[in-house]
Amino acid sequence: MKNILFVASEGVPFIKTGGLADVVGSLPKCIDKKYYDIRVILPKYTCMKQEFKDMLTFRQSFYMDFNWRSVYVGILEAEYDGIKYYFIDNEGYFGGPKPYCDDPLWEIEKYAFFCRAVLSSLPLIDFRPDLIHCHDWQTGLIPVYLHERFGEGQFYQGIKTVMTIHNLKFQGKWSVKEVKDITGLSDYYFAPDKLEAYKDANLLKGGIVYADAITTVSDSYAEEIKTAFYGEGLDGLLNARAGSLRGIVNGIDYDEFNPETDKFIAQKYNAINFRKEKVKNKLKLQEELGLTKDAGTMMIGIVSRLTDQKGFDLIAYVMDELCQDKVQIVVLGTGEERYENMFRHFDWKYGDKVSGNIFYSDELSHKIYAACDAFLMPSLFEPCGLSQLMALRYGTVPIVRETGGLKDTVEPYNEYESTGTGFSFTNYNAHEMLRTIRYAEHIYYDKKREWNKIIDRGMAANFSWYTSAEKYQEMYDWLIG
Repeated sequence: MKNILFVASEGVPFIKTGGLADVVGSLPKCIDKKYYDIRVILPKYTCMKQEFKDMLTFRQSFYMDFNWRSVYVGILEAEYDGIKYYFIDNEGYFGGPKPYCDDPLWEIEKYAFFCRAVLSSLPLIDFRPDLIHCHDWQTGLIPVYLHERFGEGQFYQGIKTVMTIHNLKFQGKWSVKEVKDITGLSDYYFAPDKLEAYKDANLLKGGIVYADAITTVSDSYAEEIKTAFYGEGLDGLLNARAGSLRGIVNGIDYDEFNPETDKFIAQKYNAINFRKEKVKNKLKLQEELGLTKDAGTMMIGIVSRLTDQKGFDLIAYVMDELCQDKVQIVVLGTGEERYENMFRHFDWKYGDKVSGNIFYSDELSHKIYAACDAFLMPSLFEPCGLSQLMALRYGTVPIVRETGGLKDTVEPYNEYESTGTGFSFTNYNAHEMLRTIRYAEHIYYDKKREWNKIIDRGMAANFSWYTSAEKYQEMYDWLIG
C-alpha cells in the first residue's frame, strides 16, 4: 500500500472558489484504493458552511515556532465519500468571510504557516506519506521545507513530492526580505536558482525547484508554459525541468454532471434520446429567463469568471454584431466590473435574446449546460478548463480557442471527414471567433444531421476522473517505485 497525501488550499465539498477545489475533491476518490491510501489536508476556514464544520472531530493540537513566535496548530479530521480529510486549524490565519483576501503578504504568511503546520502535524496523525501531492503556489513551500528543516528527521526521509500547477499566473510573490522573515528560511534559499525570481521571493518557484515531479493540467499547457508568452516569467525554469514535467488533463465528476440523473434540470436525457428530450430544457430555461420561447433558435451558453483571461475582450468587441444573428446568449458569472456591466447592458438592450446573470449559481449552471446548443469559451489561456468537459457531457457543442486544455479536449469539426466534437479557432482575434461562431450557426441551421453527429461524438468522449487517475497512478509508481 502506497501512502499519498494531497495538500491544497481548497477542496470540494468543504471549500471552493474555483476548479482547483474540484480536482482536490474528485481525484482522490478515483485513485485505486487497493494500492493507494490517499488522504487530503486542507485549512479549516471559519467561512466553511456549518454542515461541514459539524462533520469535523478534534484530533490533536500543538504549538509551533513560526514567524518569530509560538503559534497554535489544531488538527481536525473528517471522513467524506470514503476519503479521510484533515484540517489545520488556526483562526488567526483562517478566519474571515472568504478563504482568500486581497493582501498578498498576508496570503504568503498564511500559506507559509499552513505548509509548516502540515509537515509538523504528520507524526501526530499517524500517517507517513510516501508522497505529498502539492497543489498550486499555496503549497509551494512544502518541498522547500522538506528539503530544509524536515530533511534531517528519520520520519521525513525519502518522502517524495509532486507539484501540480493549476494556473501559472498565480505564484505567491513578495519581497525577499519579508518572505525570508516570515518563512525562517536562510539566505541560501533566496538565490536565483531557488526561490528568488526578478528580485522577489516566489513560493511557486520554490515548489517547482524542489519537487521531485511537476505536473500541470493538460498536455498543451505543459508545452505552452515553456514559452515566454505563457510562461509568466518561469519558462526558463520549466524548460530546465522539462524532464520532470508532464501534463495530465483534468476530469469531471461523471456522477455529478450527468444529464440522465441531474436533479437541477427540467428534462433528463442521454446520448440516445437527446434529439427529442434535450430541447425541453431549452424551452424551460427560455421561460425562466424571459427569453423568446423558440425551440429552433440556437442558444449559446457562457458560464465563467468574467475576466480578460477568459476572452471577454473578444466577446465585447463583437457582441453587438453577434446579437444581430438568430441566436440567444445566456451568461452566468461574476468578475471584472466592465464585463459585468457589458452583459447587463446587452440584457437590457436585447432583453428577448440575451440573459446576463451576474452572480453564481450551481443550479443555474447545470440548467445552462443542459439547455444550450453551443457553449462559448474563447480563452486567452486555459490550463485545462472544466466547462468545455461539462458541455460535452451534456451534448452542448463547445466553441473554443485552441489553447491549453481546450485544444486537448475539443476536437475541431471537419465537415469533409465528418469528425470532431466542437468548433475552434487559432488566433486570439475577435473576428476569427465571430467567423467560427457563424460557421457553427450554419451547421446548426443548415446541416442538422451533422450537428447531431457532433453531439453524438461529444457525448461519447470520456473525460471522467478515472481516466486522469490512471495517469496520476503511473506517475506515483514511477516516483515511489
